[in-house]
Amino acid sequence: MNAVLCRYGELFLKAGNRPRFERRLVDNVRLALTGLSGFRIETPHGRILVRLSEGDVEEACARLERVFGLVSISPVAVVDSEITAIRQAAVACADAAVERDPAFRRSFRIEARRSEKRFPLTSYEISCDVGAAIEGALKIPVNLTDPALVVGIEVGATGSYVYADRREAPGGLPVESSGRALLLLSGGIDSPVAAWLSAKRGLALDALYFHSPPFVGEKSRDKVVTLARTLARWQALRTLTVVSFTDTQKRLREAGPAPLAVVLYRRMMMRVADLIADGTRAEALVTGENLGQVASQTIGNLATIEAAARRLVLRPLVTYDKRETIDLAKRIGTFDTSILPYEDCCSLFVPPHPSTAARLDDVERAEASLDMAAEAAAVAATAETLTL
Repeated sequence: MNAVLCRYGELFLKAGNRPRFERRLVDNVRLALTGLSGFRIETPHGRILVRLSEGDVEEACARLERVFGLVSISPVAVVDSEITAIRQAAVACADAAVERDPAFRRSFRIEARRSEKRFPLTSYEISCDVGAAIEGALKIPVNLTDPALVVGIEVGATGSYVYADRREAPGGLPVESSGRALLLLSGGIDSPVAAWLSAKRGLALDALYFHSPPFVGEKSRDKVVTLARTLARWQALRTLTVVSFTDTQKRLREAGPAPLAVVLYRRMMMRVADLIADGTRAEALVTGENLGQVASQTIGNLATIEAAARRLVLRPLVTYDKRETIDLAKRIGTFDTSILPYEDCCSLFVPPHPSTAARLDDVERAEASLDMAAEAAAVAATAETLTL
């Protein structure tokens, strides 16, 4: 195997805008492969082909499996578009697959795709020719309905690609094809998953974390940095900004009735996030909020909280069941970090019975005792930004 063939799906629906999305995807593929020597990217019809040294193929695959916009990838042998070369490569691919996993010896089938219509054989004829060669050479029976091994062949104008391994990629749209947003990142399970889902829809993200020392220790901060770095491996985060929330959080706790405290905290977070977003070109804010999951996440409370923001607030998890969120957190690699027992400011100074229906006029009356713009500016002024 001397290359990786990358497939994309949803981009085909973009009509006149498709070239822009494809260019962004190619740029993100190139970014993912930074550090590998001598790779070359080509764009045959409807595909992205990465040529590289054989020793780098597995590392390249591990990185490309995390590139949004790609739906699947395959390590491939690139050969001339000539049936003898295709046949020989397919037998070699099947032989290597069987050696890697003897279970593949149970049965196989060929999946041929011919984008180069000048090739003298049809897709069906290619399948028959190559299938007979594999069956004769390796004594593996053909099974068209439920094969243990699928050998793929794609015939193009400038070369043909032969493979016996197809790996899933996340799909969606290329990161930064839908604009930029600022993520409010905590140390919990939800917000990292919200970041991943946002990046899957093409949003480029920076993150903001509210830290409350000394009540919240450095291990909590380190936990969030680890989550951010995990998301960066998916190209889902560019930077993490940490702000100190302690003094303002105390003043908010004392500003109004205790049941309103959580809503007051979150409204201030929106104000601070807007200020940070002004400097990151973010067009929206992203949170891990979920409808009805906790007391502060009723429709009324969410509306009251959002009223403090100047930007659109996106909530990718708003309809998710907790089990769905946990399953996705495990898949993307954030779950084990999120459940480490280090709390963040979201669990600090929380009243025993938070309001589930905070009225905007009541909240604004409580806020009137403080200069909210000055408080938000003071928090934003403590910002420390880490490049991921």
